[in-house]
Amino acid sequence: MTRSIGASGIEASAVGVGTWAIGGWMWGGTDEKAAIAAIHAAIDAGLSLVDTAPAYGQGVSESIVGRAIKGRRDKVVLATKCGLVWHTRQGNHFFDYEGRPVHRYLGKESVVYEVEQSLKRLDTDVIDLYITHWQDSTTPIAETMEALERLKAQGKIRAIGASNTSVDDVNAYLATGKLDALQEEYSMVKRGIESTLLPLCIENRVSMLSYSSLALGLLTGRIGPQRTFDGDDLRKNNPMFSVGNREKVAAFVRDIAPVAARHAATTAQLVIAWTLRQPGITFALCGARNPEQAIENARAGRIRLDEDDLGRIASAAERHLVGLDREAA
Repeated sequence: MTRSIGASGIEASAVGVGTWAIGGWMWGGTDEKAAIAAIHAAIDAGLSLVDTAPAYGQGVSESIVGRAIKGRRDKVVLATKCGLVWHTRQGNHFFDYEGRPVHRYLGKESVVYEVEQSLKRLDTDVIDLYITHWQDSTTPIAETMEALERLKAQGKIRAIGASNTSVDDVNAYLATGKLDALQEEYSMVKRGIESTLLPLCIENRVSMLSYSSLALGLLTGRIGPQRTFDGDDLRKNNPMFSVGNREKVAAFVRDIAPVAARHAATTAQLVIAWTLRQPGITFALCGARNPEQAIENARAGRIRLDEDDLGRIASAAERHLVGLDREAA
């Protein structure tokens, strides 16, 4: 199943490959060989959308993606980002990575610099969808859009997106240029954009790429009460992964088992398929660190849930999943 990225004319698979985890940062390290195999398996299974960012391991994820798509570039709709920078201390300090400060900055010259670095790491001549990763309160959106429109005119990017935005941010983007897509966190346990950004997307023909569609893996149903997380894995101290929440997810999995059996699907596949049926959600980005996960995610795009399926899943989510995100606040 393919869908359009806004009005750009670009078609991509509804299920996309998210590559935050393969950058290693905040995920307990990376296995490059397995990551490349996962991307190859995803492409072979029909997934064309691959999403990455410089911030995922400060170039590690982009470099791995670049090696993975070598010889397969014509089969890939490539998305990457800008705006989390370590080459300058302009903008707002966001976090430190291995002792190095990272800032949110979307100044014109910085955007132009970043796209060149990404093109090199990805070993490509063009980025299909270029997304501002986090918003920068020190730079007018009009200035950022000027740089993005120039890059588009030069053929270095094909479509423009923004991520981690507010309604005011999106309206400012729409007022200054053509916005093709947003990328925001959305899942069964994180649904706030349903009343804010999604209506705006529908009204303005802006595509929505959901990230963390499986809630960092929690909604796969495979993270049991005894699972532990090591190193810098961001789930290690995340209250959403409490034993109590994992037990709630287990109850949710039991309740939707008949729907899963009807479609010969896993819990993760049902969650992805449900996500793609929500009004305004165009693409669901799902991480995969090995070929098995990639193939499983790809098959979710072929599941067709009917209204009865959606109702059963919604009822189970209402019983068991409401409030899980608030516990992580």
